[in-house]
Amino acid sequence: MRVAFASEPAYPDRPNEDFIGATADAIVLLDGASIPPGITSTCSHSVRWYSHTLGSTLLAEMTQSAGPLPELLAQGIKHVTSLHDFTCDLTHGGSPSATVIMLRQTADHLDWLVLGDSTLILDTGTPEPTVIYDDRLEQVAAPHRTRLDSLPGGTPEHADARREYVQTLGAYRNRDGGFWVASTDPLAADQALTGTIPTDGICAAALLTDGAADAVTRYRLASWRQLLDVLTHDGPAALICQVREAERSDPHGERWPRSKTYDDATAANVMVHE
Repeated sequence: MRVAFASEPAYPDRPNEDFIGATADAIVLLDGASIPPGITSTCSHSVRWYSHTLGSTLLAEMTQSAGPLPELLAQGIKHVTSLHDFTCDLTHGGSPSATVIMLRQTADHLDWLVLGDSTLILDTGTPEPTVIYDDRLEQVAAPHRTRLDSLPGGTPEHADARREYVQTLGAYRNRDGGFWVASTDPLAADQALTGTIPTDGICAAALLTDGAADAVTRYRLASWRQLLDVLTHDGPAALICQVREAERSDPHGERWPRSKTYDDATAANVMVHE
């Protein structure tokens, strides 16, 4: 595989809570779930620590083992959870979490895993690519967004509504009937979307955190096919630049209501066959 990627924090002076890492035959993408100001956690570790620690652990596992991706994810979550021992109280929730995409190439096939609302696109050469997206968070969140979406971004009222929204979603995290992400429970790995595709049936793939996928899903700047073309011809950084322009054009969320004016954005373009 040949991988090109770009990652940019929401704000230059804040840490990037996304993680992207790749080897010659594996790539891992995580999107850490930001914790708004005013919400306290019983965990002393940051969201960036969690996404980068789990991401690097998963990448190492994928280079050392040919085991099923859900099994490797469960092992990675268990390992990172053990690093909290004697330092954090994980019994009350509120610990950092992240979405996960894992992609691994072998001699004749690609294995993939998606957990959470990041997006994997598989270009099989057909007019419309295959888009893999775990929409369980979206289904749970939609009924709770009314107040948040009605308020202009950047205001104290919007900040209060976002805290309330995040706290409400916490009751649905990693529970049946809710949504699933990587956090402290290895059993979440069993809830991931997974699949395998022959390498001769795919020419490229793209991995996107929601901050980058917003180019299609929120701002309607392009179709999925056009997004792949941007990644191939202009590069991942160009896609993120387009997203930033859209965000800057609507700083208060009047055209595109959203919980955050800007979001960490990461995009990777994977060429399977040159």
